Amino acid sequence: MLYRLREAGFGAYLVGGAVRDLLLGMHPKDFDVATDATPEQVKSLFRNCRLIGRRFRLAHVVYGREIIEVATFRANVDDGSGDREVEDGRLVRDNVYGTIEDDAVRRDFTCNALYYAIEDFSVRDYTGGFEDVQAKVMRLIGDPETRYREDPVRMLRAIRLAAKLDFEIEPGTAAPIPVLAPLLGEAAPARLFEEMLKMFLSGHAVASFERLEAHGLLGALLPESAAALRSNRTGALRRMVLQGLANTDARVAADEPVSPAFLFALLLWPAYCRALAGLQAQGMHAEEAQRRAADRVTLHQVQTIALPKRFSLPMQEIWLLQSRFGSRQRKRVFRLLANPRFRAAYDFLVLRQAASDSHAADVEFWKQAQLSSGDELSANLEATGAAGEGDDAPARKRRRRRRRGPAPAAGE
Repeated sequence: MLYRLREAGFGAYLVGGAVRDLLLGMHPKDFDVATDATPEQVKSLFRNCRLIGRRFRLAHVVYGREIIEVATFRANVDDGSGDREVEDGRLVRDNVYGTIEDDAVRRDFTCNALYYAIEDFSVRDYTGGFEDVQAKVMRLIGDPETRYREDPVRMLRAIRLAAKLDFEIEPGTAAPIPVLAPLLGEAAPARLFEEMLKMFLSGHAVASFERLEAHGLLGALLPESAAALRSNRTGALRRMVLQGLANTDARVAADEPVSPAFLFALLLWPAYCRALAGLQAQGMHAEEAQRRAADRVTLHQVQTIALPKRFSLPMQEIWLLQSRFGSRQRKRVFRLLANPRFRAAYDFLVLRQAASDSHAADVEFWKQAQLSSGDELSANLEATGAAGEGDDAPARKRRRRRRRGPAPAAGE
């Protein structure tokens, strides 16, 4: 792509995260190209190209499953054409084109403003990014407060990239974040959902969570969970969340699947526990309180982060199944084992041991239940006297329950 653009008379460079990662000895996951060709000119050179975006007009060149994103150099000033628009300090449209130098200062962080040139195999640096990569420092280009107001999600990008790269956020870049954190409320909830997935399902969840806390952003993203964690004096809930995130990182490192539903069940569990305790304190029946708490937490959270129902509904099921792990009635045991959410709910129960040892007996029982055959499990439940009322009892008991007349007295 770079050579074809250059042969057509355009400047073309590998740019951004790929250059940064290669300098750090990492393997880039994707590649971006910057050029002085307009999106339409790029499209004319590549049949496998489609143009996307209104806010930022881009060309996507498709090779099988791979997409190379091609961006035209952006200018740093408005040329009066109407293709650059700012509302309340936020950049809502930016399609005014310029030079490579203009483009460099329009990028977010210095480490992302590095350009690899094929004509002499050099890395071109216009903002001091090369030195910052060597020093492992995240630094915004330009005035930090202005840049965050242009796009509040840059605060999350600073956290995510610092966690991924193990960089320190430069003090001037970090200072405005706690003050401007409420601006995230103006970001599109769908965009915040995507940022959350990038942050927590890319193998750096623990570091991301700790940095969100340290820089005052956790409350802007997960307000009710943040409040619950602050009020949990023992720190048990925080230990559980961190253990769950560590497990997620381990699964990503092992190339094992990770579930957004489980992730949000974990992140919002403190909020659910707090809401549930409040409803039960009002005298609400346990099962009703559980349903109300799950609905309330979900409803409040989706106002900030657009959590799709395909994830929020399984998340709620994981929560609601927790109360069933205490049952030893045969019918309920087998019904829970057959539930399609059982394994996720059981894994969540195991996580709860990080918060309280009181779940150890339940964890052990259900661990053995999964290893036992149906007959072995039935025999074990009978031996411990756990079949109980309302179970799949012998036919004689079922016939007695069908009899008309008053119920038998206790002990009959």
